[in-house]
Amino acid sequence: MIRVLLADDEELIRVAVAALLGLEPDIEVVAHAADGRAAVAQTLAHRPDVAVVDLQLPLLDGFEVTEALTRDAPACAVVILTGRGKPPHLHRALSAGAKAFLPKGSPGGTLADVIRRVHAGGRYVDPALAADALTTPPCPLTPRELEVLRLAEYDTPVAAIARKTHLSQGTVRNYLSAAVAKLGATSRAEAYLTAHDNGWL
Repeated sequence: MIRVLLADDEELIRVAVAALLGLEPDIEVVAHAADGRAAVAQTLAHRPDVAVVDLQLPLLDGFEVTEALTRDAPACAVVILTGRGKPPHLHRALSAGAKAFLPKGSPGGTLADVIRRVHAGGRYVDPALAADALTTPPCPLTPRELEVLRLAEYDTPVAAIARKTHLSQGTVRNYLSAAVAKLGATSRAEAYLTAHDNGWL
């Protein structure tokens, strides 16, 4: 029997996925988690064979959960099941230690097949996403430019961004200007949306 943990902040999704997996004779859902910290704690408590993890979790996101489980529960294979299927997310999840990555829109039986595959030591990436990842250009922004742009999401004042990043206001403006120019945007709001839509944030 393959023991599975489900981590998703939407209860309806967790219940629906658990019901689907409950129809499989060789899979048992042994724990649920609504946030990242609970996902790690439940994994350490129940020692499932496979953890099915959403990327958008409160407290710890799916990438952080994957890193923690890869480090602290290496026998548990992580499957990312997400609505955020962007190539940079795929790269980041695999780098964190995920064994599989598939979108929530996948056919019903796919998840059970993927769980069996990773439990047997294999890997899986959604074919369409893998093809996109091969053709998507890399992010042109530096890590510091991304950090500053991420903090600028809600038109946060430059002074507030400077305090959070321990940079001078002039340096923050320079990073924002560089990000806007590199992304061919007309404003920092447009630059943020471009970076977000490409999965770089």
